[in-house]
Amino acid sequence: MTAPDPAAVHRALAALLHEIIDGADPKAGWILNPEDPGMLRSLDKLSAAAASGTRPGGGSSIAAHVDHLRYGLELMNRWSRGEDPWADADWAASWRRVKVSETEWASLRARLQAEARSWLQAVREPRALDDAELTGLLASAAHLAYHLGAIRQMDRSTGGPAARVRE
Repeated sequence: MTAPDPAAVHRALAALLHEIIDGADPKAGWILNPEDPGMLRSLDKLSAAAASGTRPGGGSSIAAHVDHLRYGLELMNRWSRGEDPWADADWAASWRRVKVSETEWASLRARLQAEARSWLQAVREPRALDDAELTGLLASAAHLAYHLGAIRQMDRSTGGPAARVRE
């Protein structure tokens, strides 16, 4: 078996990330149902109170999930620019943002969007990858999808369309 073309790997991963971030095509989706709005537009449906309040079992708020995603993407973007952000990464800090005002919520969503767009652009640029780098790229899509699902379980108004039943 031959190794896949690096450009094909980057295109496929960029397609998955784009779908998670910006939504699925109206006719088909790889991860999300067709016409699903994706992560950013789903988060736009929420008020700061909704993002701050839903904490099942005393767990994290949606705002904390969003800050965690923003921070993770920030680290990935720094890594893609040649930095080593892992040595002093403070993952716990991103979970401390439990409550947000409307202004803070708008700012947090804008910062998440900027980091997500930067990461998507970095992934679109093909380059040779070692096993650890490829695993990191793949994990970034899984990480975003996981948290989008968690957020949608916490607040059903962020959900996308139901699956269509074929007749």
